[in-house]
Amino acid sequence: MESPEKVDVNRASAEELETALFGIGRKRARAIVRRREELKGFSSLDDLLHIKGITGHLLEKNCELLLCHTSKLNTETSMQGLSSSSDSSFSDGAVDEVSGVHDGWEEGENEEMDEREEEDLSDAAEGIEDESGESYYYFVADKKLIDLVQEAQGGGLVQRVKPKMKRKSENGLDVRALSPGKKLCKGSEYSSSLSPCINTATTFGDLRNGNIPGQHRRRITSVAPPSDLQEWLGMFQKWSGPEKLLALDELIDRCETSQIKYMMQVIEPQFQRDFISLLPKELALYVLSFLEPRDLLRAAQTCRYWRILAEDNLLWREKCREEVIEEPLYLRRRRMLSTGFMYSPWKSAFMRQHKIDTNWRSGEIKPAKVLKGHDDHVITCLQFSGNRILSGSDDNTLKVWSAITGECVQTLVGHTGGVWSSQMRGNIVISGSTDRTLKVWNAETGECIHTLYGHASTVRCMHLHGNKVVSGSRDATLRVWDIDTGRCLHTLLGHVAAVRCVQYDGKRVYDGVHIVSGSLDTSIRVWDAENGNCLHTLMGHQSLTSGMELKDNILVSGNADSTVKIWDIKTGQCLQTLQGANKHQSAVTCLQFIQKFVVTSSDDGTVKLWDLKTGEFIRNLVALESGGSGGVVWRLRASKTKLICAVGSRNGTEETKLLVLDFDVDMK
Repeated sequence: MESPEKVDVNRASAEELETALFGIGRKRARAIVRRREELKGFSSLDDLLHIKGITGHLLEKNCELLLCHTSKLNTETSMQGLSSSSDSSFSDGAVDEVSGVHDGWEEGENEEMDEREEEDLSDAAEGIEDESGESYYYFVADKKLIDLVQEAQGGGLVQRVKPKMKRKSENGLDVRALSPGKKLCKGSEYSSSLSPCINTATTFGDLRNGNIPGQHRRRITSVAPPSDLQEWLGMFQKWSGPEKLLALDELIDRCETSQIKYMMQVIEPQFQRDFISLLPKELALYVLSFLEPRDLLRAAQTCRYWRILAEDNLLWREKCREEVIEEPLYLRRRRMLSTGFMYSPWKSAFMRQHKIDTNWRSGEIKPAKVLKGHDDHVITCLQFSGNRILSGSDDNTLKVWSAITGECVQTLVGHTGGVWSSQMRGNIVISGSTDRTLKVWNAETGECIHTLYGHASTVRCMHLHGNKVVSGSRDATLRVWDIDTGRCLHTLLGHVAAVRCVQYDGKRVYDGVHIVSGSLDTSIRVWDAENGNCLHTLMGHQSLTSGMELKDNILVSGNADSTVKIWDIKTGQCLQTLQGANKHQSAVTCLQFIQKFVVTSSDDGTVKLWDLKTGEFIRNLVALESGGSGGVVWRLRASKTKLICAVGSRNGTEETKLLVLDFDVDMK
């Protein structure tokens, strides 16, 4: 079979180029002819990469069909130029190729990428295939491009790495750059180590002219050139590489400072590269994934292409997961920034949470919504779930409130003693009382579903997880109950005084489910709920434990000694103690940690905000005017955007009520 006739790009007409070459088309063929006339002939096939819409992929497809006859450059000097220029000149071809890709993309020049071309791309190289059958090709991040190209000359594949995140184009824009991992076509390369098929820049002048397509560098015109300048330059050209370096070294020693400064102004810009734009999109996103969110926002202001990368939805999804930010409800409703460009819903979710965190830390505290009930009785327990607030009191009742309207929508009546503990999830409410029972309620109807008997004294605390609730009592025991059947599953023994607080997260750490309890004996104990064994005894508080919060292996405990401690229940170690000049002046009554914060309340009439990671005091969220003279914050509950506080007094200085503070933001 005869090989196809080759086309000389310095002689062929637009019609010949259009007919003989793959994927060129009339528009690109005419652009090639116009460019050839401007340059008065191409010095190498690399010159084609300066033409809008001509990419390295097109050159590779047509490398066996193209010739570039020129008397100015030859292959031998081209390869010599590569070895002498090393890292400096190799990247010009790659730079020009990516520039061509970006130009074609910005002008909508990708219409030639049909199904046939996609098959050629996939057949040309091996890749890494994921579960969905998609292949990815990547450069190794710790190698220079010149090393990879030199490896590829041996006929092997360019190395690649699996990305951190699987992805397709997130913004609907297919930015096609150099396809790393391809087996390079014989006679066709992407950089200046390329084969005889494509010549490359061999001098710095070629590099300077190549960086500004269609223009030649500015010459100094203020003085006439010396008469023997060309003779001197000709002699320089005849010397070997080492001889040229020696001559340059001697020349630099004889230059004045202003002349060296001029050389730097000429040379340095030629080696400045937007490396992010030169990388394949997947690798560029992998690099950007190491930036902090604040730096990503700054990077987005660099240029349009960086803006597109920095708006990548999967990139921001990873940032949200690092901050434990939930999936946005409006994930599929992606707003358009401009034609073909979309906002990232995950980025919007991240920004919203950042603004909420800022409101907690330093935002203006809006006037609280006030819910009044239980007359002048003490509010002993408080829960907040969805848009419902649950309060229990020593008046023997529980009240269900709407967090939106502030109305009391249900009053649960049935206990014969004061209510001292409660839990709520959806329509299910569980309460514990001085009458030594637990009751399971339907919050919608007010019906009592189960009454659980077993404790010998007041049910002082409880925690619900799934269909199990753990209750702690003044009888010094804990019991695990099934709320569906009302049956007691386990009784945990070990405390020698009343159990004041308990946490049960239902998650497996080691091999068992953990329950954590605090007591009047000043200790905190970590239990295995499967067999009832005590795993750790946490010592450090000086008085009774008044409140606890457990998430994963992190436990936060509040105490009547006015301190708050943060523990790791895996090791039993105390990580932080929240104290100092801004600590509470009286017993800690309640606490909760949300995201990055710990919120605490006290008998001193204040609610304080702390940094969970550092233990530093941030500010007071509530400070009652009656604090110090009888005003007390009895209980608090918080969500990501709201804080509910139960306040009052035992001497009439503060009215019994609920305060609802909102830290949400309006994302329009």
